[in-house]
Amino acid sequence: MKIALFDTKSYDKSHFEEANKDFGFDIIYLEPALNERTAILARGADVVCPFVNCTVNKAVIDTLKAEGVKLIALRSAGYNNTDYRYALSQGIPVVRVPAYSPHAVAEHSFALLLALVRKLTHAYVRTREFNFSLSGLVGIDLFGKTMGIVGTGKIGRAAIDIAKGFGMKVLAYDPYPREIEGVEYTDLDTLLSASDVVSLYCPLTKDNKHLIGRKTLSDMKDSAYLINTSRGGLIDSEALLEALKERKIAGAALDVYEEEAGIFYTDQSDTGIEDDTLARLISMPNVIITSHQGYLTKEALMAISNTTLNNIKEFADGKELTNQVK
Repeated sequence: MKIALFDTKSYDKSHFEEANKDFGFDIIYLEPALNERTAILARGADVVCPFVNCTVNKAVIDTLKAEGVKLIALRSAGYNNTDYRYALSQGIPVVRVPAYSPHAVAEHSFALLLALVRKLTHAYVRTREFNFSLSGLVGIDLFGKTMGIVGTGKIGRAAIDIAKGFGMKVLAYDPYPREIEGVEYTDLDTLLSASDVVSLYCPLTKDNKHLIGRKTLSDMKDSAYLINTSRGGLIDSEALLEALKERKIAGAALDVYEEEAGIFYTDQSDTGIEDDTLARLISMPNVIITSHQGYLTKEALMAISNTTLNNIKEFADGKELTNQVK
């Protein structure tokens, strides 16, 4: 099996090379993201392996099929940028990595939260300039606060465990509630109005795009913080910017952004960015943004590599595809 790995970074290659010692596939590492312009680069490959911000629409799938591609192996959990229904109609199944390290993403969300509420980024910059003043650095305790968890899949449940460790009360919202000790399920409106911190841990679907918008932001406490390490499209970015400017919420920490494709994972330091909304969010003192790095741990990268290659092996061996998107 010949695999074309798109949107390859150095850390992708090193971990896939290590995992591939047990599989022996022929992997071609390509730097461009998969899209309508680059799909032709898959010529001669049996499998394409796109990452989270690659575009796998009808036009891309038609090109892949014409070039002989037989499988789309996503190396991510999310598949909102992949027209998997059309791909399957063309005889090309789509597989994904449903879980790699839920702890990596959950821990990153709390790293963002702590940096936000304790103003660590401001403190870091000050001490680098030998300014040891504490003025303006007053934070809050997490102990005793209410954490609103939206989505209680594997990552959400890992976040619940961390929140409990901080001594927080946990409210949860999920269309498919579970029995979790010490967690009170409620409707979204109640969760938003009662929580001191709202953190999102759910996939992006056509039904929940802009789950957090003007109405839902207005339901939150003025003193509340919003954390998103899931998918950027869950939040209406312009509505968030407006709410922050009007001090409708206390702050936000984002590892994802709805228009991140073409910006995140790239170096824009010389050119700047044309996205005015993102630029204004980055400039705000009560906002922290990281570049979709919640998954970026050694453990998660190895899990992604191994699961992706095992998905491909199942296909090559003619077995049932455990992680097929259906």
